[in-house]
Amino acid sequence: MSTKNLEEEADDMMMYCASCGTAEVDDIKLKTCTACKSARYCSVKCQKEHRPQHKRACKKRAAELHDEILFKQPESSYEGDCPICCLPMSLDKTKSTMMACCSKVICDGCYHSNVVRITRGSLEPTCPFCRHPDLKSEEEEINKVMKRVKANDPVAMVQIGLRRNEAGDYDDAFRYLSKAAELGDVGAHYQLAIFYRKGHGVEKDVKKVVYHWEQAAIGGHPIARYNIGIEEEENGRMDRAVKHWIIAAKLGHDYSLDNLKVCFRGGLVTKEDFAAALRAHQAAVDATKSP
Repeated sequence: MSTKNLEEEADDMMMYCASCGTAEVDDIKLKTCTACKSARYCSVKCQKEHRPQHKRACKKRAAELHDEILFKQPESSYEGDCPICCLPMSLDKTKSTMMACCSKVICDGCYHSNVVRITRGSLEPTCPFCRHPDLKSEEEEINKVMKRVKANDPVAMVQIGLRRNEAGDYDDAFRYLSKAAELGDVGAHYQLAIFYRKGHGVEKDVKKVVYHWEQAAIGGHPIARYNIGIEEEENGRMDRAVKHWIIAAKLGHDYSLDNLKVCFRGGLVTKEDFAAALRAHQAAVDATKSP
């Protein structure tokens, strides 16, 4: 049977309850299995009755769907682009500045250009993005960030969470980071993985560490993906580790590229895959440089 016929057959099966065979008509709506997306049921009762037969196939398909998402190459790193020059942000945190007034992360080039503009024009110091006057004290800065927090700004929540963490207030830090993660902040997921790994404010939980690393990796966090690769290597799954390092290297992550070099010398990476990762890594790094 051809692949096309198999797909058509699978589509036809999705029109019937996997347990009792009831067809989907106007007055009967079938609900899809949320885990595998490959079976539908007319009622909760039918789903429960069919569970023993469906469990193994469901688990296998759910894992396949998860890997399809996990191993998809992100278009860019979670850092995104500078909101002023629109160039990709460097993975090196020392080459950018987060503005407390508007929660925008500005690349060093644009930040320096703003300083030059202010100096030459003898102007009052302002934010390079929103032009808000420079904040004079740490207290004023915190007040501005808290104002952004109240506006449900996840970037500001992460900043407050990190401040609370540095102060040793792990419970409050965890609360802010959790809220930011719920709002989709990739960096918050990475920080939560650290909390669960170290047991800061929560019990240590390896499964939750991996979950938050994976969420961060899917969102384009190369360090989180590198860490998953290390975890896979320690568990003897080198094929998966290599996949993670290739993706991270293509985002410009140096340590992942270093690991790929070792894997290439050991015959674990093909010449073509290594060359492609090397070219993409260089392109990602070059893209962050101002002309």
